Amino acid sequence: MQPTPTPPPAPSAPTARNKFTMLFFNATACYLLAYQVVHFIAEAAMVYEARRAFIPGIWSLSGVRFVLGDGGWRYNTVLAVYGMGPLLIMGLGVAAFLLFWKWQRYRRGLGKLLLLWLAFHAANTVLAGLLADTVTQSGYWYVPNWLLGGGGTWASPVLGILFALVQIALGFAAAIPFLLAQESRTALKFDSRQELINSTITGPWLVGSALILLSRVPNPSLGETLHLATMGLLLIPLALGSQQEFFNQPEQLPYPTRVAWGLVALAGLTLLAWRVALHTPVWFR
Repeated sequence: MQPTPTPPPAPSAPTARNKFTMLFFNATACYLLAYQVVHFIAEAAMVYEARRAFIPGIWSLSGVRFVLGDGGWRYNTVLAVYGMGPLLIMGLGVAAFLLFWKWQRYRRGLGKLLLLWLAFHAANTVLAGLLADTVTQSGYWYVPNWLLGGGGTWASPVLGILFALVQIALGFAAAIPFLLAQESRTALKFDSRQELINSTITGPWLVGSALILLSRVPNPSLGETLHLATMGLLLIPLALGSQQEFFNQPEQLPYPTRVAWGLVALAGLTLLAWRVALHTPVWFR
C-alpha cells in the first residue's frame, strides 16, 4: 500500500508578506507613472493653447498661472486653454481602457496594470476633477460655466457633483477589470483580498499621493492636492467592490511575483525630472 502523498505546504507568512510588499512597489510605480503622464498632458495642453493665443503665463511646480486680466479672455480662448487638456485626457483614458480590455487583460506582465491606472487617473481628471476645480474656481471649472452658464457659475458645481457620482459608480464597476490586472494567485485568493486592496489600491494611493506632493515642495498647490484626494471617489468604491468579488484565478499562468525595479526607478525619475524642470518657474508667451 502506497503512502498518501502529503500536499505541499502553504506559503509561510513571511513569503506571503513579501509578495504583497512587491505588489505594493509595482502598483505604486504604476500609480505614479500614470499620474505624471496625465498631469503632464493637462498642463502642457494649457501652456500650448495659451502660447497659440499669445497669453503670457508662468509654469511652475504649483501649476500653470496666467498673467492676463479678466478682460483679456475671449470665449474661444477660454474653451481652448482650459478645455483641451480634459478633452485629450478623456481620449487617453478611453484608449487606455480599450487597449487593456481588448488586448492586455489576458496577457502577463505589468502593462495591463499601467493601462488601468492611466484610465483611472484620466477618469478622475475629467469627472471628479471638475469638482476639485470648482472648489478652487480654477482650471477645468471655467469650461462648463462658459459653455452652459450664460454668465453664471452654476454649471460647474452641478456638473461637478453629477460627474463625481458617475466616478463613484465607475469605481464599483471597475472591480472585475482591476482583479483581472492582478497576476499573483496568492494575492487573488478571497481570504487575502484585504491584503491585496491594501497593497494595490489604498497603499499606492496614499503613498503615491504623498510622494507627488513632496516632490512639489515648497509650493504644492491646493488644486493638485484636491485632485489627488478626489481619486478616493474612484478608489474607495473600487476597494469595496473588489472585496466583494469572488474572482480569484488569473486567466494566464502568471510570472513569478517580483519588484519591477526598472519601473520603480522610472517612476522616481519622472518625479525628479518634473521637479528639476519646474523648480525655477518657466515664463511663456
